[in-house]
Amino acid sequence: MASRTVGASGLQVSRLGLGTLTWASTTPTAQARAMVHDFVEAGGTLVDTAPTYGSGEAEELLGKLMHTDLTRDDLVISTKAGFRVEDGTRIIDTSRTALLKDLEGSLRRLRTDHVDLWQVHAWGSAPIEETCEVLDHAVTSGKARYVGVSNFVGWQSATAATWQKAMGSRIPIVSNQVEYSLLARRAEIEVIPAAAFHHMGILAWSALGRGVLAGRYRTDTPRDSRAASQELSWFVEPYLAQKPRAVVDAVAKAGEGLGMTPAQVALCWVRDAPTVASALVGPRHRKQLAELLATADMSLPDEITTALDDITGGPNLARRKPQGQDAGQG
Repeated sequence: MASRTVGASGLQVSRLGLGTLTWASTTPTAQARAMVHDFVEAGGTLVDTAPTYGSGEAEELLGKLMHTDLTRDDLVISTKAGFRVEDGTRIIDTSRTALLKDLEGSLRRLRTDHVDLWQVHAWGSAPIEETCEVLDHAVTSGKARYVGVSNFVGWQSATAATWQKAMGSRIPIVSNQVEYSLLARRAEIEVIPAAAFHHMGILAWSALGRGVLAGRYRTDTPRDSRAASQELSWFVEPYLAQKPRAVVDAVAKAGEGLGMTPAQVALCWVRDAPTVASALVGPRHRKQLAELLATADMSLPDEITTALDDITGGPNLARRKPQGQDAGQG
């Protein structure tokens, strides 16, 4: 599997990233373990997690696997901080105290002395200078190799990046992890241009439109699907309306002509979009992952990419820039 640099940094990641959102909930431990093996054997490196995934169990499982099945150097681990759920309420806390507590907890659960990429999970109410100072501390203390942000809109990511550049001696923010797929192209308006301007790479989460672009919901809701689960039905439901269904049908039609599955078409569209360093996917079992790993030597013809752009919101203007101007491609 090919690798890319994240923005203008020296961080190298596989262009397909393995997400762990469903670990310890709808993905059995045995399947998670098998998928990590398959992913690494295929040349994958980037595994994305967070303290909130499975209430910390995803990080714990990943930490265990690095001690029983893999070596630390097999993986590029990205995790996050500043977001938690208490009694069903989502709380964003990007204060120094909360971020450092999350970092220490992640390192303990992952059984490692450092993470490769540490990200602020969401924009919070703490002063941005306080949040950014913690990012500096994480790197200078050796507990993180690189730092990034997650779910920041354009002005938020630009503010954070500018603050880090202002003093000339602060640690640069190398990435912004945001939702990006054929069903979620909002990032193209401000987030991706801001990332390109500030030499940040995009980590595209839910590259398959929360699983909907794989085509499983075209006729009904399978009993074993995310949409049918108590934990994740809220996550999938917004993409089960009539307009997303039309997009899924178009993706499926493109796949039929190319000899690809809908999931493979959707993944290639995101993976090869300007500024994207890695497309993150969250398969729940090995068969789903194998389908996605098979895209290593696949790409979409320009005319198919253009047609999908037109169907889902219009041209991606960044595709028209001269080659080499976009961060995140390596």
